This record gives sequence, C-alpha cells and structure tokens, in this order.
Amino acid sequence: MKNAELLARSLAAVWHPCTQMKQHETLPLIPIARGEGVWLYDFDGNRYLDAVSSWWVNLFGHANPRINAAVKDQLDRLEHVILAGFTHEPVVQLSERLSRLTGLGHAFYGSDGASATEIALKMSFHFWRNSGKPEKTQFVSLQNSYHGETVGALSVTDVALFKDTYAPLLRQSVQVPSPDWRLAEAGETAAAYAARCLKALERHLQAWHATTAAFIVEPLLQGAAGMAMYHPEYLKGARALCDRYGVHLIADEIAVGFGRTGTLFACEQAGIRPDFLCLSKGITGGYLPLSVVLTTDTVYQAFYDDRLARGFLHSHSYTGNALACRAALATLDIFEQDDVLHRNRDTAAKLTQALQPVAQHAAVRNFRHLGMIWAFEIETDDALFGRKFYQAALERGLLLRPIGNTVYFMPPYVIEEAEMNFLARTTIGLLERLI
Repeated sequence: MKNAELLARSLAAVWHPCTQMKQHETLPLIPIARGEGVWLYDFDGNRYLDAVSSWWVNLFGHANPRINAAVKDQLDRLEHVILAGFTHEPVVQLSERLSRLTGLGHAFYGSDGASATEIALKMSFHFWRNSGKPEKTQFVSLQNSYHGETVGALSVTDVALFKDTYAPLLRQSVQVPSPDWRLAEAGETAAAYAARCLKALERHLQAWHATTAAFIVEPLLQGAAGMAMYHPEYLKGARALCDRYGVHLIADEIAVGFGRTGTLFACEQAGIRPDFLCLSKGITGGYLPLSVVLTTDTVYQAFYDDRLARGFLHSHSYTGNALACRAALATLDIFEQDDVLHRNRDTAAKLTQALQPVAQHAAVRNFRHLGMIWAFEIETDDALFGRKFYQAALERGLLLRPIGNTVYFMPPYVIEEAEMNFLARTTIGLLERLI
C-alpha cells in the first residue's frame, strides 16, 4: 500500500530527471524504502540489485556503516559554513589528500559533475585571458562525448538527444573523432585506431591552437556514448599534442574516477597528468552531492593577484560542504584501508567469468570489460529494446539502465560472488526471453 501511495504522490509533485514523464503512465516508478549493500528495497519488501550503482555513484554499498559513522560524527560538529572567507577541517583534509593522490594543487569545489565541467572550462578560458591570450576561447571535445547538461557543459557535449533542443543557447565547439575501438576498421587494433584518431586531433590543433583554450576528454570510457572504451595511448598522445600546441587538457573523470576503470584515476593508465581533473559521482561513495576540479600550480598562480577581477569568482552556496567532504574522506579511507583496487581485480575476474554465457550469446556484440565496468550491444531492430529490457530486469529484481541497445553493468565494489551469479543468471535469462 505504501508503494502505491508514494508513487502517486511522487508523480503529482516531482519532476524526475532524464525522463519523459508521460512514460510513467505505463512504466511505474519504484518507491524505495531503504538500501543495504548492493540491494535496494521497496515498501513491500521486494529487492533490486543495484547493478548501475545508482547512476554510477555508489562504490561501497548503500548504508555503508563506515561512511554512515563519519557523516553522523560530522553532523554533530559542523554541517556547513560559507567557504568564502572561512574554511574547515574536512575540506582542508580532502584537498590535501586529493593533491597527494593526483599531483595537482589547489582544489575548487562544486556540487555535481556538470558544475565541475563548467568550472574547468571557465578556469581555462580565464587563465588564457589573465596570461595575455584572450583570443584562446574555443574548446575541443570528442565525438559522442558527454560532459553534463548545464549550458557550458552541454556546449562540449556531443549527444544529440541532450544537445539539439538547446542548440541556440550554446557556444559552438569542435568535435574530433572518438577513439572508441568499436569504430575501428576490420583488423585494426584499438591502439592503431587510437593513433589514427590522434592524427585528426593533431591536424585540428595545428590549425587552431592560437584560438583553442582546451581539449576536454573522458579518459578511457565515454559513458553516454554507450560505454565506449578506448586505448590509453590516445590519452598519452593527446597530452603530448596539448603540450606541443599550448592547449590545456581537461580530464573529465566524473564517471570513471575512484577505481572504476581499475586504477584510482583513469589517467594513471596512460601515465599522464591533465591540467584540470574533474571529479564527482563516486567521490562521496554515493552519499552526498560534491564535485571538485583540481589543477596545476601554474593555473592557480595566473589568478593570484591584487586585482579582484583576475580572481576566479565562481561560487555556489554549498561549495565545500563539510558533510560531503567528510563522506569523501571516509570513502578514501576505505580505499586505503581495504586495498580496494587489489580486491576489485579479483571481483572483476569473477564477474567476467560469470558473464561468459552472456558474452557468448548469439545476439551479443562487442562484449567488453574495463576495471569494474562491463558492457555489450544487443543486435536488435526494436527501438524500444532498452525500455523493455529495463522493465523486465526490474521484474526479476535487477536494476539496469540500458543506453539504447547497449547493456552495461557498473555495480558497487562490494558485490559478492552470489550476487554476481544472480546478475549473470538474470541477464542470460532476460536475453533468452526477449531476444
């Protein structure tokens, strides 16, 4: 009864994100009462394995006792204070730890991934302005890229579904070929295709570097493009090209940071350091909204001046929120104390093995795996495949959100072997039923 009541109230009062609300006339919302580990429970006691980490944010399970304890402790000390003119211990500690982990200096905080993208774009533009190069105002991104849905972030995004409606509001940017290895020619390796795509980036920067502020890229994985994966050599080459032509490199690790690709940060796999690193999603373990942009001392010094107008005056009311920073510190503690990256390698091997029947299914194409991410395409002409697969999975206690005909898994890192087997068995059962 509680499920039906809350569902009706939500439809009457809440405008849900990334949703055509009319679809909920036939596809009911699922009211969630509580979470525990990888499971979400509704008010009738039904449970759903959260195989997408609640939009890729939850790393260590719902209601994690250690993150709970940290947030509760902080709640009795300080919930929030304005970060303009004041500071507090959690934000200082988090900034210091992130600097040690990334090799980048001062941290600037936002609330979500799109905010981080906006901050990085503005910082890059403003850096060049402060450095006597105001003509460097343009940005480059990859084809099929996604960097958020605020106006600046959408300007460097290349997903028509999100972008086309708002085109009159957006600044023009340039897209270069994506190194997504699914686009390689027959017989062409991922590394060779990445090298070919780098040639296109080089041609663009050679011609337009004088007016280009930055190249923004999702390292190793383009999520909204259907979990497009590519070779680390592309990042290495992009770093070299940006250095050669005097262009910033912005690494959007909002989705892939904090262990999702197998290393703490995806850029590590290419052995590079960006000029700007955007982080969000998993930074608080899925608890509270927080994002951060880390940058170099060179960038920071370009804003350090007696003149107010040369400062970076971006802000929002909850910048560096103490509760969110404390959740992030607890998340980093778990990484360090539990040797999470090593444990994830074992988890990934077990789940990859459990998913072999899926990989070998006749309708499955491009089965792929990177760290704690798995994805594959379904060969189908059904334009409604994603919605049908999502609904059928929910009926079997599995939360998935296919992107078109791409099915992917990004489960919390605490998934156990029995839960992996449930995920694999349920998926193969869905394929047998729907395909």
